[in-house]
Amino acid sequence: MRYLRNHALLVCLLLTAVAAALGMNVFRWGSRRSAEADGLNNAGSAFRLGAVQSAAAGSTQLQSNSAPFWPEFHGPGRTNIAPEKGLLKIWPAGGPPLLWKYSGCGEGYSGVSIADGMIFTAGDFDDQQYVIALDLQGKLLWRSPNGAAWRRASPGSRTTPTYNEGRLYHMNPTGRLACFDARSGKQLWAVDLKADFDAQWGIWGLAENLVVDGDRVLCVPGGPKGRVVALDKLTGKTLWVNTEIDDTAAYCSPVVVTHQGVRQLLTLLQRTLIGIDVQTGKLLWSAPFVPRSPQNALTPLYHEGYVFVACGHRSGGTLFKIEQENRSASIVWHREDLDNCHGGSLLVDGMLFGSACRQGGRHFYCVDYLTGKTIQLDNTLGKVALTFADGMMYCLNHQGTMSLLAVKPGGFKIVSQFQLKRKPANSYLAHPVICGGRMYIRCDQELMAYDIRAPQEDSL
Repeated sequence: MRYLRNHALLVCLLLTAVAAALGMNVFRWGSRRSAEADGLNNAGSAFRLGAVQSAAAGSTQLQSNSAPFWPEFHGPGRTNIAPEKGLLKIWPAGGPPLLWKYSGCGEGYSGVSIADGMIFTAGDFDDQQYVIALDLQGKLLWRSPNGAAWRRASPGSRTTPTYNEGRLYHMNPTGRLACFDARSGKQLWAVDLKADFDAQWGIWGLAENLVVDGDRVLCVPGGPKGRVVALDKLTGKTLWVNTEIDDTAAYCSPVVVTHQGVRQLLTLLQRTLIGIDVQTGKLLWSAPFVPRSPQNALTPLYHEGYVFVACGHRSGGTLFKIEQENRSASIVWHREDLDNCHGGSLLVDGMLFGSACRQGGRHFYCVDYLTGKTIQLDNTLGKVALTFADGMMYCLNHQGTMSLLAVKPGGFKIVSQFQLKRKPANSYLAHPVICGGRMYIRCDQELMAYDIRAPQEDSL
């Protein structure tokens, strides 16, 4: 028995030594580490996530190790639900600890993607738009240009770089779509969607966060030479072009799902909800969705053959049921007061969460997904952008109030709030990201990383 105990102790010590050599935190004491220590030892948060698989899209990108992984807008499969566990259920007064702040993001509204030990975003510097890479300590790794800065309505960058197998894909507001090496920032190829497909955009430019599915980069130029197109992700060469749709690009970021055995891209155009065959580019089905204000921006929320979409200014929210055999979709329910603008929507345990327009419904809502019946409303949170992890909802108000909500069968409960630097309306529009035990908040030039891990006792 003494031999077995000694042998077990030796194995434990060897494993600890190996883990330490790899930079892992084997011991986690109940007391919280300082921001400085965390900045020097970020590997602790870099090894907290397991394999990630998309529930909505079947399998878009898989992370084979436990490094932080949020490779695109709204994460793998664009469910906007992080697989994180062991997070704080209540925040200290003043909010969770700030680990670091980077103040060189440039002007814009781009969010962050995270992969391969790096953080990616984009911003405008003078007359150029740049894609930016930081390390996990918030230090600049590289900065690469991607066309002209946006100087028209709501100046600044719009889209979040999409990471896929060592490459980044990013589109600027005037249709320059470029691919970069994620490690070095070197441009690998670029396509001018205006020149090639006569891309058409509205008052706020092109704002679509690109989707990569298999060997294809999918995008919506919205032009007569290409309403929806697929490009080879390695070369940028055109794989297919859809010109049969009689509508132009809105501001929506699409999602790819598998419905009735067919991989299809779902997105909102200016007046239409569509489903496109990812392999062929064929229009599978469509349904009218004509907003009162031309600003369709909400990513469609798909679940088991149903799709929720919404638009602000009392355009309302609608649940459709796909009728692919009829090349259409029927309305299941519609509510004028569920008029999301662009803060995102979430489906958790059959409950639909979202934030109505500040010039329309004006409330944060929780309704039954299939019936639209009210479960709970709140008039204090204001217009917010959402994300979800570990039973909690994270809500960022457009003027800087950050809220933590506990989700329960009867709706939700606001458990913590803290105030960021208060700014004018529509300043905090980049959606919050939960990844690697951290909460990332981008506002114009600044990107902030907060430690939201719950303290753990010694497990040995």
